[in-house]
Amino acid sequence: MTKPFKNSRLLWLSALVIAIDQFTKYLVASRLQIFDSIPVVPYFNLVRMHNTGVAFSMFNTAPAAVFILLGAVVSVGILLWLRRHPTDHTLVACAFTLILGGALGNAIDRAARGYVVDFVQFYVGNWSFAAFNVADSAITLGAGLLILDMIMESLPGHKQKA
Repeated sequence: MTKPFKNSRLLWLSALVIAIDQFTKYLVASRLQIFDSIPVVPYFNLVRMHNTGVAFSMFNTAPAAVFILLGAVVSVGILLWLRRHPTDHTLVACAFTLILGGALGNAIDRAARGYVVDFVQFYVGNWSFAAFNVADSAITLGAGLLILDMIMESLPGHKQKA
């Protein structure tokens, strides 16, 4: 008999990230043309950009299949980790489920469109940060939680997890 999927209770977080990510990308793609920009508040615009690469459009000449495969490999690795680790690793499990949702959200875009729709843009004067989306935010938040967990593990007196 197989063990229950110990951290499956957190997979709702991945599903939520994917749902919000895909819904917001649908709204942007159905209402804005490529390169359109709508000022929302000072220092923040909604835009429509297409990213064929990864962060900051790096590797934008690589075929979408490479990034889809990478997303699949990362997803399998995360699912394996979630299956094999105890439930007392909640912070890490949350981090991985956020990363999983973000990776799959962007992989869905690449499979369906050949690019990722980015729409959040922060700027100051003529400088703007690279546009991003909900999936990117989930991946970044997940990575931040992993860093937080590493910092907490290194603190004196912190109990090591089994």
